Parts: sequence; structure tokens; C-alpha cells
Amino acid sequence: MDLIAARLNKISPSQTIAISSKARALKAAGRDIISLSAGEPDFDTPANVKQAAIRAIEAGQTKYTDVSGTPALKKAVAERFRLDSGLDYSPEEIIVSTGGKQVIFNAMLATLEPGDEVIIPSPCWVSYPDIVALAEGTPVIVPCGPNSGFKLRAEDLEAAITPKTKWFFLNSPNNPTGAAYTAEELRPICDVLLSHPDVWVFTDDIYDKLVYDGFRPATIVQVEPRLRNRTVTMNGCSKAYAMTGWRIGFAGAPLSLIKAMDKLQSQSTSNPSSISQAAALEALTGPQDFIADMVSTYQARRDLVVEMLNAAPGLNCHTPEGAFYVYPSMQGCIGKTSPRGASIVDDEAFVIALLEEEGVATVHGTAFVFPGHFRVSYATDTESLREGCTRIQRFCASLN
Repeated sequence: MDLIAARLNKISPSQTIAISSKARALKAAGRDIISLSAGEPDFDTPANVKQAAIRAIEAGQTKYTDVSGTPALKKAVAERFRLDSGLDYSPEEIIVSTGGKQVIFNAMLATLEPGDEVIIPSPCWVSYPDIVALAEGTPVIVPCGPNSGFKLRAEDLEAAITPKTKWFFLNSPNNPTGAAYTAEELRPICDVLLSHPDVWVFTDDIYDKLVYDGFRPATIVQVEPRLRNRTVTMNGCSKAYAMTGWRIGFAGAPLSLIKAMDKLQSQSTSNPSSISQAAALEALTGPQDFIADMVSTYQARRDLVVEMLNAAPGLNCHTPEGAFYVYPSMQGCIGKTSPRGASIVDDEAFVIALLEEEGVATVHGTAFVFPGHFRVSYATDTESLREGCTRIQRFCASLN
């Protein structure tokens, strides 16, 4: 009798984590490695947020909290939604979880039946299809190429919807492309959704504060309030507040779904860390000015990386609106051979050879269900980015 459940055969380990692990192993072996694969800010958590956590510890706030989060934090989340996007959620319509990933797991496990379809535009975050599959749903991938700025077209959404469609996912700004939607771009997508009243919407806005060139991001319920009663709006503290390790994600959704997600969470992790919740409360209600400084730094890094990658033979790099990634095409490198004899047959071969021969860690596009590209994170210091991109240029120039 097999010990491991068959359901685990439906999913794969996170390929972004796998690349980072390989890079760390090479670095531990003495190699000079520049990692441009991590999906987390290189900024430290703001001092006021860390101090709030310390105060919570000293005040003895180390016990269980309500499963869905402390009343104070849920109130702060609701207020943040209102201030940032004009969304009207009551604290009872909020759930706080151990990171955004748990919010997604909660929503999918609470709602999907075998055979239910979930529409996921690609390129997409590596975990979406696996989470859907583990919940016995069927991921339906809709490719969104560089010709449309890596953004979903309304007609492609319409074509993907079937009687089995239960959910539609939208991540804006997007991981891995950085593509973000304006209100005008979301309008036709909302119109399609209005014509399919049985389709629920999950919008992942975790990068919504990290946008550049004065871009104004929008979210589904903000554009079309009539979709509120079948939309989950997810966000969290990881990216905008540099709090990845604190593990705080949250969402607003209709009360009936929040109760179901709360029920599920009560039998899995229960409440998120009480200390992390105290820190998140300070993050959401305290000074926000440091975000603008972080965005300014990211924008300068983005511009540097886009310029340098576009100067590399065989690469073509789109300029993203947000997040802290670029997603260049490496189609011009396919079919070539590296100096050490690696055959560049696809994006995975490209990133492995780049790591082994030049010591630069990136993530191959197949991991994001959109091959022929690779993801570069510019959430690292400018000197490392410049050196990393110089090595990428050298690697591409060496292929023949």
C-alpha cells in the first residue's frame, strides 16, 4: 500500500523555490552567485512595524486570537481597502490568514468540487494551478502574450468560460510579468463577468502599491461594484511592507464565503501569529510614506534592468507597470549552444546554463505556464543588478 496520497501527484514543488535552493547550494560550495530569482523585497521591515511587534510581545499578546484575525486588524484591513481602492467591506467580511497563499487555499478548498474549472491567465504565479488541482479543480490556462502587454483580452476570457467554470483569477500587478490593469482595461473584462453570473472572481492585488510612472492600478470590485457579491479581493503585507516572513495575508469577500474560509482555517492553522498581527496592524495604520521611497528605488532598478536586458543578444524585455519583476523573452537564444556545451533547447535549459556558467539565478518561464521567457527579480541592490545583467549580456553574447 502506498503511503503518499495520490492527490500529491497533481502538484509539483514550487519551481521558484527550487531555483533559489540550487543557487544557495552553489553559493555554499563557494561559487559567486547573484540571485535574481527571489520574490521578496530586499528592504527591511519598517522600524515602526518591528517595534509594534516587540511591544506586543512585552505586553503578553502571545495567546490565540480569533481564527480570522483580531478585531482591530480586521477593522484596519477594511479601512485600508476603503482608503486604497474605495472598497466597502465590513470587518466581518474580512479574513486574515498565514500569508496570501493560505487565503487562496481556503477559498479554493471551500468551494471547488471535482471537475470545476478555474480560469487562470498566464503567465501566472506558479502556485495558482497547483492549488486549484489540489482542491480537485481543473485549471484552465489562457495565454496572454507580449503583444497585449501580457494582459488578458475580454474576448479570450469569454471564449474560456464554460458551464463548468467556477472561478476566474486575476493578478494585477502580475507575477511574473509586472503587467497591471487600469480601470479602463478592466471594464470589458467586468462586462464579460457580468454576463456570466455563476462565475466567481478571485483578484490577487498583493503588488498593487508597487506601480511606476504614475500608473493608477484598479481592482475588479472598484470598477464594477455589482461583482462584489461574488468576488474575493486579496492583499497582504508581504510586498508593500517588506514583511514576507511575517506571513500575513488577508481578503475581503461576501460573508458566507468568509465564514466557510474561517471554518476551514479553524481546522488547519487556526489564527495567524498574534505577534505578526500586531505588526500588521501598525503597518496598515501607521505612516505610509516609506512606500513611495521604495517605489522610487524599484522604478530606477526596473529602468536599469530593462535597458540592460534589451541590450543582450537574443533577449527582448517588456517594460512592466508594477511589481518587481521583468519577464524577458529568450526566444532569440533557442537553438544555440553555450561555451560549456549546454544546448539551449528551451527556457529551462537557458536559466540552468546561465546559473551554472555565469552564476546568475533567474526562473524559467515554463514555471509560470508561459515558456520562451524567464523571470528576473529586481528586488535586490543596484550593484548586484548591474553585475547580474552584465553577466546575462555576456552569457547571451557567448552563445553560438
